[in-house]
Amino acid sequence: MAQSRTSPDLKVPTSNTTVKVRIINTTTQVDGIPLAHFVQPEIKGFTHFSCPAFSFLVEHPSSRNLLFDLGVRKDHENLAPRIVKRIADGGWKVVVKQGVREQLEANGVDGKSIEGIIWSHWHWDHTGDPSTCEKSTALIVGPGFKENFTPGYPKNQDAPIRESDYEGRELREIKFDQRLKIGRFEAFDYFGDGSFYLLDSPGHAIGHMCGLARVTSNPCSFIFMGGDACHHGGEFRPSQYLPLPKSISPNPLDLKSKTPCPGSLFNDLYRDGDKMKPFYAIARLDDGKGVANDVDEAEVTIGKVIEADARDEVLVVMAHDESLLPVMDFFPKYANDFMQKGWVKEGRWLFLKDFAQAVKH
Repeated sequence: MAQSRTSPDLKVPTSNTTVKVRIINTTTQVDGIPLAHFVQPEIKGFTHFSCPAFSFLVEHPSSRNLLFDLGVRKDHENLAPRIVKRIADGGWKVVVKQGVREQLEANGVDGKSIEGIIWSHWHWDHTGDPSTCEKSTALIVGPGFKENFTPGYPKNQDAPIRESDYEGRELREIKFDQRLKIGRFEAFDYFGDGSFYLLDSPGHAIGHMCGLARVTSNPCSFIFMGGDACHHGGEFRPSQYLPLPKSISPNPLDLKSKTPCPGSLFNDLYRDGDKMKPFYAIARLDDGKGVANDVDEAEVTIGKVIEADARDEVLVVMAHDESLLPVMDFFPKYANDFMQKGWVKEGRWLFLKDFAQAVKH
């Protein structure tokens, strides 16, 4: 019988400098998305998903503030026409109650204080509307972005982004040339002091990046901003480092229950019968409708995520992980004390609620 392995050392460089992080529930809700475009195999009873979109406010002690992702822009009918058509053709329902800039201002954060907006990638459910920020706010993107996505609409009628997203502001493309690694990720030390890293995480989209924020020191703890490196917890759990426990608490099938859930309920769902493999792999579709730009590359990225996720001092937050909604405190509250509050262990297996019908619960 296979034994679980010890989680690898991510070898994050030593630093005593931390940032403050607030996780923003952007009031985005997208419903009716077919899961088969994202992952395989199909698990009975879970064919479509609805999802929020998370953004992160990163506050450096020098008052240099960043936003990592913006969710969907409030006036999503004004996205580039190519994207508006895609949403309509997909039959997806998109609701956005408040833009991120509005949320900041409503809670006492001056929008002018934002040094830069980091797009994990260029997809419409992450890009928001940078034009609501001052021109002094840079737009920070991953490798290959400028070559592949500029100019935007309307100069390029088929572009997925708008010129107004970057027009008149610095469009800064990150080069992962610092010869720095966090785990197996190529890394970029944004502030130069070990408090916040960008991680090269290609595969899902050209230029995709994740973020890693050091939120406490001595002992160190980190918030991993996953973007769309994964879309569901079943893509990176269980793993060779985190097999499904025999007894799961809190009970993902009934959060009100004080009785733990037996891990054996999910035995029949193991992919290839292997309890050390995540339930899902990225979809490989013959019709080309899968969402990953490069599936092989995306699977390599997930392997790196799995190593970060195995560490109890790392809170992994994927942009659309709605299973974390009952666990985390959202903006305007801070997330730096996630270890004290037990968010990692509390939220780790909650995604299994999506498999309730498959286990005949």
